[in-house]
Amino acid sequence: MVLINSGIENVKAFELPCSVWSSGRYIGAPRIALVKWRSSWSNMFYQVYVNGQYAGATVDSQQRQMTVQIPTSLEVPVRIEVFAVAVEEADTDFSSDIDTSAGQSGRVRIRVLRGQNLPIGVTAQIYFDNGTGEIDYDSSLNNSPIRVWPVWQDKAGFGMSRFGASDFGYDSAAAVGFGKGSFGNGQFGLDADTFEWVSPPMQTGEYKFAVKITDKVGNESSIETDTITVIPAARPAERISISSFDKQTNKLVLNVS
Repeated sequence: MVLINSGIENVKAFELPCSVWSSGRYIGAPRIALVKWRSSWSNMFYQVYVNGQYAGATVDSQQRQMTVQIPTSLEVPVRIEVFAVAVEEADTDFSSDIDTSAGQSGRVRIRVLRGQNLPIGVTAQIYFDNGTGEIDYDSSLNNSPIRVWPVWQDKAGFGMSRFGASDFGYDSAAAVGFGKGSFGNGQFGLDADTFEWVSPPMQTGEYKFAVKITDKVGNESSIETDTITVIPAARPAERISISSFDKQTNKLVLNVS
């Protein structure tokens, strides 16, 4: 049990002004929002995430509102999420547990396991099918090859770390420790870590991606993803006005410009 989104409802966000005149005019604050919510939990703390990034936590289990900093975004709306967490985990950043790879922002995030079995000098290239169902390996999405080991100190292996201070043939002082990286995906006691690539904005559609790994002598291996649905976020409305309201049906009609 880490992030809990059930039992939390009526999440609302209000942009706070610096000051308001009697006429109703106001000076906007530097992108600060007041977030309020209701919750059925009585023994949990709460965390607020803005666009998938940790923005803060409550100080007790009764708090149901928080002010957070929000980015200036004129092209896409800001996504604010509230989660319940155990008291002892209130100050822990769980951004990596939030799934932002579903393409809801028009971008796709690909996370690749960086195991210590990958040699020094290997590079990665990202390809996709452009919605055709067949990966195009003639044109990569990244401008230049991604260096899997950009810093040599991150790579563990014979003679690459504290020579002779670890298992014979495998110096591991630079390896990711047990429970520190991608748990269960590395050697026992030496978890692996990951590296990420984020796509440019993409059109609505279903896409498949591939990662090709190439070593210094030209040996290649690749792996393809499942189909990923990309849905760009709606652009925020600049002006909203009330067109009509029917009291009998409780129907509100808005004009958006």
